[in-house]
Amino acid sequence: MDTAYLLDWANLLLRWAHVITAIAWIGASFHFVMLDNSLTPPEDAQLKDRGVDGELWSVHGGGFYHATKYRVAPRWIGLPAEDGRPAPGRMRALHWSFWESYSTWLTGFGLFTTLYLFNAGTYLVDRRLQDWSAGTAVAAALGFLAVFWLAYDLICRGLGQRRHGDRWVGLGVAALVVGASWLACRWFPGRAAFLLVGAMLATAMSANVFFWIIPGQRTVVGQLRAGQAPDPVHGQRGKQRSLHNTYFTLPVLVAMLSNHYGWLHEGRHAWAVLVVLMAAGALIRHSFAMRHAAQVQGRPAPWWAAACGVVLLIGLVVALRPAPRPAADAATAAPAAFAAVQAVVQQRCVLCHNAQLANKGVALHTPELIQRQAAAIQQQAVQARTMPLNNATGITEDERALLGRWFAAGAPGP
Repeated sequence: MDTAYLLDWANLLLRWAHVITAIAWIGASFHFVMLDNSLTPPEDAQLKDRGVDGELWSVHGGGFYHATKYRVAPRWIGLPAEDGRPAPGRMRALHWSFWESYSTWLTGFGLFTTLYLFNAGTYLVDRRLQDWSAGTAVAAALGFLAVFWLAYDLICRGLGQRRHGDRWVGLGVAALVVGASWLACRWFPGRAAFLLVGAMLATAMSANVFFWIIPGQRTVVGQLRAGQAPDPVHGQRGKQRSLHNTYFTLPVLVAMLSNHYGWLHEGRHAWAVLVVLMAAGALIRHSFAMRHAAQVQGRPAPWWAAACGVVLLIGLVVALRPAPRPAADAATAAPAAFAAVQAVVQQRCVLCHNAQLANKGVALHTPELIQRQAAAIQQQAVQARTMPLNNATGITEDERALLGRWFAAGAPGP
């Protein structure tokens, strides 16, 4: 079978699995952040005697749930089996939340490999930015993920021990993300740059789980089983990295989604657009993450942060608005003749959409095929502006407008 056809199937299936596992991971993260911030000190004497530090009553799906949190596992009941399976003669098991994270990263990296690394010459190389080979671009992209994680981890371990360490870490990580976004947009085409920044944050999130959160939890469990007092540093580190993960979530999602919209990443200051988008996501996430704690403490929810995020988004909407075309041009523009449309398609699109090479199953080398794909041309070349990919064939604004007028007139044929 044709390799391109098999890669398309791999793309679909990996994307499907990636979305499913990401929903599971993000949902679990959101749930535990909400749970942790909503806990209140127990009032019942029995709960206090059992060492419960916080409790939450909730209702869902026709039933009531009573969640309780122990900072240290209670000795009166003992921990379940270490491997997560019920202990002999018991119906309890210790659940570990890590496969959602690992599965999301693995499917995402598989998708990145299938779509971008296997087609690096098309997706990762723009010779107007960097005149390098496909292999060099692949190495740079992989290095981008690894170096960001190492730098981020160094910031967390180095600055986190200072006075007001969380604040210093936050500033350091923010500066690192801004610098990485700027560099990505200098090295890679806009679409790949946006995706790569999202991937580097997602890699750091999964690495937090793999290198710090789960090992720390396993160490604490081992110490408790051995009858030792657990070292609090593991809980502190896990809490720090978990908090970072929840703030990375919305920036990762917007970076992953925004690469599909050419008008976001085609400008000279695309890195700034990406930074503002991610900052808006982090601010909005802050409001939702902290509102539960505010309610428990009787304080107003920090909706100011969400409002600032919305203001940033509105600012982007205004800043990126298309330049208005002269009213006279819009009113008097001649209907687009099919011959002119075909000339544009032939020059700008047929290179990748022809009888021999029909990317994504789309061919545009005959008048009939152009008419059949009129809606796709309108969506990809005029509205989303994602085609031609990286604008490799140099389509102009006037040519996009020509295609738009042709579609608006009903996409007439020759």
